[in-house]
Amino acid sequence: MRSAPTILHLDMDAFFASAEQASKPSLRGKAVVVGGLGPRGVVATASYEARRFGVHSAMPMGQARRLAPNAAYLVPRFGLYRDISEQVMELLRGLSPLVEPLSLDEAFVDLEAGGAAFDAVSARVVGERLRADIRAVTGLTGSVGLAASKMLAKIASEEAKPDGLRLIVPGTERELLGPMSVRTLPGVGPVTGDHLRRAGITTVAEIAEAGQDELVRLLGKAHGGHLYEMALARDERPVVAERDTKSVSVEDTFDIDIHDRVRVRLEVDRLAERCVQ
Repeated sequence: MRSAPTILHLDMDAFFASAEQASKPSLRGKAVVVGGLGPRGVVATASYEARRFGVHSAMPMGQARRLAPNAAYLVPRFGLYRDISEQVMELLRGLSPLVEPLSLDEAFVDLEAGGAAFDAVSARVVGERLRADIRAVTGLTGSVGLAASKMLAKIASEEAKPDGLRLIVPGTERELLGPMSVRTLPGVGPVTGDHLRRAGITTVAEIAEAGQDELVRLLGKAHGGHLYEMALARDERPVVAERDTKSVSVEDTFDIDIHDRVRVRLEVDRLAERCVQ
């Protein structure tokens, strides 16, 4: 892990919903939910106004409608989101040759590699300027995390939400992480979290206190060892500008279950063709 907070993590705020609000003035300040509108639809993004009613990503759309019946419900417009994303990524590439996009609305940047920042002061200046440039170019807001590693930069951007900047000073990482929930660490989902809770481990500090041997016993060598390293704020992963594609997929959600074998085969063929394209 480097000695200066020059890894930047950008996370656009409620991206799909914010893009819709920016393109349609009548939606600004209102609850907006983007996702599949059919009976089995799922929320892709909810605006912060909708989140006040308890709506969140990955929630069934039917449940969202019960919580926020007066919200605007919209199908995703991925062409619009890709155009805005490319504008944002171009701003990031202006900072460094090492930009690692994670999705349309999220990326890591190695500021040191581009000579954009070399210490906490210069990193903060770059982060604030980036947020201002994103607002000027797209009309949207993004939250920025700055730290000495990718893991910590991502945690910092979550702490900064919405529309903020958080810088973690090197040397303060373990003090910051200690009281946080184990779910804060990447790769700790509900199942792992429950497993740790049953062992009496609920905070990051308790992971570190348990020791590597105990974590390996509980979770296995690879996962337990990696989790212990993260609890000690150790993360040596570099920002990678280009990554090999590991998988390509397409999917559709059907309003009604399909049981007919002929129909199933036709749908599989159709999806396979889309995937190949």
